[in-house]
Amino acid sequence: MMRTLVQLSTGLLTILAASTVLLLADLDGRVGEQRRAGADSRRPHIAIVQHATIDPLDEGVRGVLAALKERGFVEGETIDIDAFNAQGDVATSNTIAKEVTAKNYDVIVTSSTISLQTVANANRFGDPPRLHLFGLTSNPFEAGVGVDAEDPFLHPPYMAGLGSLPPVHELFDLLKEIHPELDRVGLVWNPAEANSEAATRLARDAAARLGITLVDGNAESSTAAGEVAASVLARGVDVLWISTDITVSTAADVMIEAARRARVPVVTSLPGTAERGALIDLGSSFFEIGVEQGRLVADVLEGRSPASIPVLNWTPDTLHINLDALEGLRDPWVLPADLLARASTVIENDRVDRRDVPLPAPPAALAWDRSARQEGGGSL
Repeated sequence: MMRTLVQLSTGLLTILAASTVLLLADLDGRVGEQRRAGADSRRPHIAIVQHATIDPLDEGVRGVLAALKERGFVEGETIDIDAFNAQGDVATSNTIAKEVTAKNYDVIVTSSTISLQTVANANRFGDPPRLHLFGLTSNPFEAGVGVDAEDPFLHPPYMAGLGSLPPVHELFDLLKEIHPELDRVGLVWNPAEANSEAATRLARDAAARLGITLVDGNAESSTAAGEVAASVLARGVDVLWISTDITVSTAADVMIEAARRARVPVVTSLPGTAERGALIDLGSSFFEIGVEQGRLVADVLEGRSPASIPVLNWTPDTLHINLDALEGLRDPWVLPADLLARASTVIENDRVDRRDVPLPAPPAALAWDRSARQEGGGSL
């Protein structure tokens, strides 16, 4: 009898133990399913970091948002977006970089070279580093962030983006073509900006090739840019050029007014400045660059690894002309009809005529086969 009871007890204990294991396994499975369902239903959360409030950067961010919306990432509905703006202050930019890399953002998007540099530097210490996609930077290859112009895939595996070197040689060639007497070009720039240094180096090369003297002055802040511009203009320049320098660009209105008083035209590598009084803008379409950057962000949110994105230079150039800026100039400037026909924007008598001028397509190497999404490529 006792042996029978022992045998029954042993059998009951075995059944109970097996049931407990099955119950725990089922519970763990259901909890795992709930966690996965929660993760799948969570809206992606990104940060957009902008260094200053100027038209080119504003247009670039607008392009990013437009591309995300086109791909179904609608702010407040299917994606959460935190926007940060350093308002041109480098110390604030560093603080923002530390903040965004410390948070669990799915992707950090940067607009401008300074934002690229500050976020890249802060992100090096991340554990793990945050996914980072940059754009609206003249020359990321010389920004000290670990990208290589010779090998587009040689970059940190968590970071990728676009470079957009301004068409400085093309602008100087154009100026010499329409104004053969051009001898001296004025420039105000901030040597502390890598993008500004890259543009200035291009200008020096173009000036030397064309027999033009580049008359430059340094401004380390936007408040100093107006005074430095007046000093450069007093040295007898024929035209004042505003490059892709962010520091100086924030003082564009002051510089254009100083040039107007000196009866000298302003040309820029920043589309959007013609509507504020510059004679000629020849530079990248920052909106289109932002659109392509936004498509890359959407790719990564859908599973693409930044390591698979080549870092390339792409400059979709646009030309903008303000004929009203010809009034009152010291020297006669004549803009030929074929030049006006190439322009995306022509301003005359305060009327803005916008044309649909085709832009070059983004590099085919940036495309991604979304039908073969990579496992674990994103952070969602």
